[in-house]
Amino acid sequence: MKYSYLMCMCVYIGSVLGRKGLGPTEQEWGFVTVRQGAHMFWWLHQTSANVEHYTERPLIIWLQGGPGASSTAFGNFAELGPLDVDLNSRSTTWINNYNVLFVDNPVGTGYSHVDSSVYLAKSNREVAEDFVVLLKGFYEAIPELKTTPLYIFSESYGGKMTAEIALLVDQAIKNGSLDIDLVGVGLGDAWISPVDMVLSWSSYLLNVGAVDQNGYEQIEEMAHETKKAFDSGNFSLATLLWAKTEGVIAAVTENIDFYNILTEIPSAWKAKMEMIKPDSGLRDALDDKIKILMNNVVSQALDLNVTWGDQSAAVFAGLYSDFMKPVTEIVELLLNTTDIKVAVYNGQLDLIVDTPGTVKWVDELKFEGVENWKTSSRKPIIANGIVEGYYKKIGKFTMYWINRAGHMVPLDNPAAMDIILQDMIEEYDMKNINDVY
Repeated sequence: MKYSYLMCMCVYIGSVLGRKGLGPTEQEWGFVTVRQGAHMFWWLHQTSANVEHYTERPLIIWLQGGPGASSTAFGNFAELGPLDVDLNSRSTTWINNYNVLFVDNPVGTGYSHVDSSVYLAKSNREVAEDFVVLLKGFYEAIPELKTTPLYIFSESYGGKMTAEIALLVDQAIKNGSLDIDLVGVGLGDAWISPVDMVLSWSSYLLNVGAVDQNGYEQIEEMAHETKKAFDSGNFSLATLLWAKTEGVIAAVTENIDFYNILTEIPSAWKAKMEMIKPDSGLRDALDDKIKILMNNVVSQALDLNVTWGDQSAAVFAGLYSDFMKPVTEIVELLLNTTDIKVAVYNGQLDLIVDTPGTVKWVDELKFEGVENWKTSSRKPIIANGIVEGYYKKIGKFTMYWINRAGHMVPLDNPAAMDIILQDMIEEYDMKNINDVY
């Protein structure tokens, strides 16, 4: 690989822009050394939209959750990229209308890697700081995208990271160290206020009939133990008790799917759930399939000599004590001190980041227009004559309640997700969007 040093970062992309890669459109990919010993991987898919030059369409960065789940793998092949895990074309891919940049974030995730575990991120702040350096390196490699409107969409723990990333990017733009246009962020089924999620699980499961009163009380007991640890400032213990709360849920529900409560899961899943894993957003069978894909076909197509996923578990371990900390105050700063549009969307069938927990922290936000937010009514999201969800909008803040979707909204309800993108990016009137579908 060829290395060229830029300030405190190292950017290496290997060749000229517009390579074939793996997919129907031109692509580019590379690494940015965001800190000594810490290397972050990015993969850009240019849009297939009918435009003279791809830079005419907005750029969306997609960030996966975990922490430790790979955007270049799960987001790309399982949710919204041009190809699925079997390398068949995806008709609902986001590159139909937008340029999409997948980033394996934080360092250690996917193809991103560290030279030693001491270089893993230990806090959300460090994750965000690394990402600002990543953006500087990316735009140094592809400067023609600097004037293209930028949006960051995310899922699960990716939403927690995105909130602080957006705040630091805005600060970098204002101090002149980044010359780009960050317009908005999408926080999908986002791990913004973890304790609110844990405390909402028992009533959510009781109300959908997944547990009886006895099961409800068992979950409640462990959830409140989690909150006690959180309130005392023992965040590592809170993370441990979060996992134990999920273990109780697995036991009393006979292994309900945390990412979509309607998914059929065989009873054999119970053994795997007894030791709850970090949130990858996808199940083991798909994990194994993607691991083979990324370490064979994809690595060969991109000419990469890095083992994909080799350090992902260590990423979660590095952020273990940060996992249960909320970023609601960061979201408030985005709303009160920046011009960035903020969209929150949640699938109604998601358990791990359930809608009641999300509504709880959203309703407690403090921002201009909050009183109007609390009293205004939701409106329907309609696609092809079907109600796909609801939305509420005040100024630059919008929340979308998505029907027939779990944790992975782009996968479960692509029609609703497309409307969210149009509303957020194209700035169409929602009534006009509903009329079109």
